[in-house]
Amino acid sequence: MSRVSSTAHYRQASSSTVTAKRIHTIPQSVLVGALTVYRKTVSPLYGQVCRFFPSCSAYALEAVTVYGATKGSWLAARRLCRCHPWNPGGVDHVPASPSYDRWLQENPARIPRIMELNHPVIPADDEGREAARGAN
Repeated sequence: MSRVSSTAHYRQASSSTVTAKRIHTIPQSVLVGALTVYRKTVSPLYGQVCRFFPSCSAYALEAVTVYGATKGSWLAARRLCRCHPWNPGGVDHVPASPSYDRWLQENPARIPRIMELNHPVIPADDEGREAARGAN
Protein backbone atom coordinates (compact mmCIF):
# COMPACT_ATOMS: atom_id res chain seq x y z
CA MET A 1 0.00 0.00 0.00
CA SER A 2 1.43 3.36 -0.96
CA ARG A 3 1.83 6.20 1.49
CA VAL A 4 -0.89 8.28 -0.21
CA SER A 5 -3.47 5.49 -0.09
CA SER A 6 -2.65 4.64 3.54
CA THR A 7 -3.15 8.30 4.51
CA ALA A 8 -6.48 8.37 2.68
CA HIS A 9 -7.49 5.12 4.40
CA TYR A 10 -6.58 6.60 7.82
CA ARG A 11 -8.62 9.77 7.13
CA GLN A 12 -11.62 7.69 6.05
CA ALA A 13 -11.39 5.49 9.17
CA SER A 14 -10.97 8.55 11.37
CA SER A 15 -13.95 10.26 9.74
CA SER A 16 -16.18 7.22 10.22
CA THR A 17 -15.12 6.99 13.89
CA VAL A 18 -16.03 10.65 14.48
CA THR A 19 -19.39 10.12 12.74
CA ALA A 20 -20.09 7.03 14.86
CA LYS A 21 -19.30 8.96 18.06
CA ARG A 22 -21.62 11.79 17.01
CA ILE A 23 -24.44 9.37 16.22
CA HIS A 24 -23.85 7.61 19.55
CA THR A 25 -24.26 10.88 21.47
CA ILE A 26 -27.52 11.99 19.77
CA PRO A 27 -29.81 10.27 22.33
CA GLN A 28 -27.74 11.73 25.16
CA SER A 29 -27.96 15.23 23.66
CA VAL A 30 -31.73 14.91 23.19
CA LEU A 31 -32.21 13.83 26.82
CA VAL A 32 -29.95 16.60 28.13
CA GLY A 33 -31.96 19.12 26.08
CA ALA A 34 -35.30 17.76 27.32
CA LEU A 35 -34.15 17.75 30.95
CA THR A 36 -32.81 21.29 30.61
CA VAL A 37 -36.13 22.50 29.17
CA TYR A 38 -37.99 20.74 32.01
CA ARG A 39 -35.72 22.34 34.63
CA LYS A 40 -36.24 25.83 33.16
CA THR A 41 -39.99 25.65 32.49
CA VAL A 42 -41.82 23.03 34.57
CA SER A 43 -39.59 22.68 37.63
CA PRO A 44 -39.90 26.35 38.74
CA LEU A 45 -43.70 25.96 38.84
CA TYR A 46 -43.40 23.33 41.58
CA GLY A 47 -40.68 25.05 43.62
CA GLN A 48 -38.23 23.19 45.86
CA VAL A 49 -40.36 20.17 46.78
CA CYS A 50 -37.92 17.34 46.11
CA ARG A 51 -36.94 15.28 49.17
CA PHE A 52 -33.44 14.78 47.85
CA PHE A 53 -30.40 16.88 47.07
CA PRO A 54 -29.75 17.24 44.22
CA SER A 55 -33.32 17.38 42.97
CA CYS A 56 -34.54 14.49 40.81
CA SER A 57 -34.24 16.52 37.60
CA ALA A 58 -30.71 17.66 38.50
CA TYR A 59 -29.81 14.05 39.37
CA ALA A 60 -31.17 12.86 36.01
CA LEU A 61 -29.31 15.57 34.12
CA GLU A 62 -26.03 14.68 35.82
CA ALA A 63 -26.59 10.92 35.35
CA VAL A 64 -27.24 11.31 31.61
CA THR A 65 -24.26 13.67 31.26
CA VAL A 66 -21.89 11.29 33.06
CA TYR A 67 -23.15 7.87 31.94
CA GLY A 68 -24.93 8.52 28.63
CA ALA A 69 -28.54 7.95 27.61
CA THR A 70 -29.00 4.30 28.58
CA LYS A 71 -27.33 3.97 31.96
CA GLY A 72 -28.13 7.59 32.88
CA SER A 73 -31.83 6.98 32.20
CA TRP A 74 -31.72 3.79 34.26
CA LEU A 75 -30.14 5.63 37.21
CA ALA A 76 -32.70 8.44 36.89
CA ALA A 77 -35.60 5.95 36.81
CA ARG A 78 -34.27 4.24 39.94
CA ARG A 79 -34.02 7.62 41.66
CA LEU A 80 -37.59 8.54 40.68
CA CYS A 81 -38.80 5.24 42.18
CA ARG A 82 -37.15 6.22 45.48
CA CYS A 83 -38.77 9.67 45.48
CA HIS A 84 -42.04 9.17 47.37
CA PRO A 85 -43.67 10.43 50.59
CA TRP A 86 -42.44 7.48 52.68
CA ASN A 87 -38.77 8.02 51.86
CA PRO A 88 -36.99 10.45 54.19
CA GLY A 89 -34.84 11.80 51.33
CA GLY A 90 -31.44 13.34 51.95
CA VAL A 91 -28.25 13.72 49.94
CA ASP A 92 -28.12 11.24 47.05
CA HIS A 93 -25.44 11.88 44.44
CA VAL A 94 -25.00 10.08 41.13
CA PRO A 95 -22.57 7.16 41.62
CA ALA A 96 -18.97 8.04 40.78
CA SER A 97 -17.58 7.11 37.39
CA PRO A 98 -13.79 6.64 37.53
CA SER A 99 -13.36 7.20 33.79
CA TYR A 100 -15.46 10.40 33.84
CA ASP A 101 -13.64 11.64 36.96
CA ARG A 102 -10.32 11.08 35.17
CA TRP A 103 -11.58 13.01 32.13
CA LEU A 104 -12.69 15.91 34.38
CA GLN A 105 -9.24 16.04 36.01
CA GLU A 106 -7.62 16.23 32.58
CA ASN A 107 -10.12 18.86 31.35
CA PRO A 108 -11.00 21.04 34.37
CA ALA A 109 -12.25 23.89 32.18
CA ARG A 110 -14.93 21.62 30.66
CA ILE A 111 -16.77 20.70 33.86
CA PRO A 112 -20.51 20.76 33.05
CA ARG A 113 -22.50 23.37 34.99
CA ILE A 114 -24.79 20.68 36.43
CA MET A 115 -21.75 19.09 38.11
CA GLU A 116 -20.87 22.42 39.76
CA LEU A 117 -24.46 22.89 40.96
CA ASN A 118 -24.82 19.34 42.31
CA HIS A 119 -21.46 19.31 44.11
CA PRO A 120 -21.03 22.66 45.87
CA VAL A 121 -17.87 23.32 47.84
CA ILE A 122 -18.79 23.16 51.51
CA PRO A 123 -16.30 24.71 53.94
CA ALA A 124 -15.02 22.52 56.76
CA ASP A 125 -16.41 23.14 60.25
CA ASP A 126 -13.09 24.58 61.39
CA GLU A 127 -13.15 27.23 58.65
CA GLY A 128 -16.64 28.32 59.72
CA ARG A 129 -15.64 28.53 63.37
CA GLU A 130 -12.59 30.66 62.55
CA ALA A 131 -14.69 33.01 60.43
CA ALA A 132 -17.24 33.34 63.25
CA ARG A 133 -14.50 34.11 65.78
CA GLY A 134 -13.05 36.78 63.50
CA ALA A 135 -16.46 38.49 63.25
CA ASN A 136 -16.70 38.94 67.04
